[in-house]
Formats: sequence, structure tokens, C-alpha cells
Amino acid sequence: MPSYKTIGLMSGTSLDGVDLAYCVFHQIDGVWSFHIPFAETYSYSKEWVNTLGLLQNCDASTFAETNIRYGMFLGSITAAFIKKNQLKPLLIASHGHTIFHKPDKKITVQIGSGASISTETKCIVINDFRSQNVALNGQGAPLVPIGDKLLFSDFSSCINLGGFANVSYEISGKRVAFDISPFNIVLNEIFQNEHPLSNIAFDTGGCFASTGSVNSILLEKLNALDFYLKPLPKSLGREWLEEQFLPILKTTSLSNRDKMRTVAEHIAIQISKVIIESGLTGKVLMTGGGVYNSFIISRIKELCPDHQIIIPEKKIIDFKEALIFAFLGL
Repeated sequence: MPSYKTIGLMSGTSLDGVDLAYCVFHQIDGVWSFHIPFAETYSYSKEWVNTLGLLQNCDASTFAETNIRYGMFLGSITAAFIKKNQLKPLLIASHGHTIFHKPDKKITVQIGSGASISTETKCIVINDFRSQNVALNGQGAPLVPIGDKLLFSDFSSCINLGGFANVSYEISGKRVAFDISPFNIVLNEIFQNEHPLSNIAFDTGGCFASTGSVNSILLEKLNALDFYLKPLPKSLGREWLEEQFLPILKTTSLSNRDKMRTVAEHIAIQISKVIIESGLTGKVLMTGGGVYNSFIISRIKELCPDHQIIIPEKKIIDFKEALIFAFLGL
């Protein structure tokens, strides 16, 4: 049975780090299967967090230089990953890190020079996955639905909880996919505002959020955002967050604790609404770092009592997106 061995690289908007997954794929009678022998997350240094977080405001020369430097960084950690595990991949599939995403203007930019990665690793590199979809009037996000369809067909729908939450499911023979709401990208920001000197960058288990109170006025404003009424397909980016979502939080005098609790409730409501309104029954697969926010997961389960929410093994939780980009590269 032929096997295809590829490496997927994924960096999400929440800036947690770079996920690397060495994946082995098989295809028998048109049916794909996979396993992940090796996977690792490389955390970003404070320098990279600051650089990537502020790059959208830099001049063109700095942007171009960072694109190359970031590609060399991705190449160096991938080369170390290959050497450490004695791998011989067919190819490397790199998502890069999103800096701009405005599909309505035909713009989506993920940095991380593929040529630099290839030079560092001496491997074939597939990158720049989103641009053609946007050029063809697509949203460029989410891109995981083909992987959900071909690798996770046992589930009625697949939800990823990363910087933003997104979903994909099959309905009337067509794969539907879209972003649902912000997730870690906003929760982490509120938590860091409350704990600016902490070495922990996120609300572990949702403990901080769980001690706050829901503010009905703020919750109503968030739930009334235009994005939630838009027809499909639709996607979110940092630009929307900064222009539409964060200004609402900044105009309230609530404590960070109550902001966090209210945003957590907002997220749970939006995700539950999508699950219920899809009209699908069966198992809902949930992956991504947001799965470890047990408080929000518990709220989703409470709001969706008739659905079976499935949390898979840790490798799938942490590396499903890297896995699917490895698959897309193949």
C-alpha cells in the first residue's frame, strides 16, 4: 500500500506558536486514512509575538524583510524537527502566518517565504494556500473543509476553536464552511490586559471567565454585530476584530473579569446557534486550542443538549489544522 509522508506547518492568529505535524497518508479505493507519528508545537519568543502582532502597521521594506526572516525561522525549526525525528518527507506544506485578510478587497496575505523554507530544509515546499481562492471570489477561509470531508467523514460537522472558531459540514451534497466568531484571539487579549506581567498568556480552563458575571447589555451588543447576520460564505480576520468587536469592549466600564465572562457566553451562544441551526444530528468534532477552555465547552454542551460533542485525542485536538495543510500540500 503506497504511503505519502508530508509535513504540515500551521501558525494561527492567536500567536500561540507554530504547529508541525509529520503525517502519513494512505488511499485505498478512493478512501483516505492518516496517522501522525510525530508532532510538535514551537512556541514563539516574545520578539516574534511582537513582530507578527505589529507587522500590519509596518512599512513595505520591513514587511518584505520579515517575510524572508520568518521563512528562515520556519525553515530552521522544520529542519531541526526533521533531523530530530530522522524524517524523509515528500514535501512540506506551510500555511504561514496571516497578516492581512480582507477577501472583500481580494486581499489575503500569509507571510513566511516558501523559498526560504525550502532553502533551509532542502525540501519541496507548498505554500500560499489562500490567494487563489480569494482571487476566485472565495473567502480564503476556512480552508480545512476538504480535509474534514475526506479525513473526518464520521462526524456530521467539524468545529475548530483557534484564534477564530470555524465550522464545516455537509448539507445537500455540498460542503458548507465559514467562520463563526472570534475565540482565543479576543479571550487572550482580555486575559493579558488583566495579567500583563504573567508568564501565562491565556485563561487556563476558562477559570478566570467562570468567576465573572454576564452583562446583558454588552452581550446584546456583541450578538447584534452585523457579521452574524451576513449570508454565507463569510470569514473573519484581525481587521474585523479591531474595527468592529474590540471597540465595543473598550466602551464599557466593566471589569476584565466580567468582560471575559460575557465574551465567553457570546462565543458559546454563537457556536451553539450554528450547531443547532445546521439542522444536523450526530457527532460534532471539536478541535483546536480552544477545546482546553473547559468552561466554554461546558456552556456549549449545556446549550446543545441534543448533540454529541466529541473531543478527540490530544494529537488531533492540537494538530488537526497542521494535518490538513499537510494533506492539502499532498
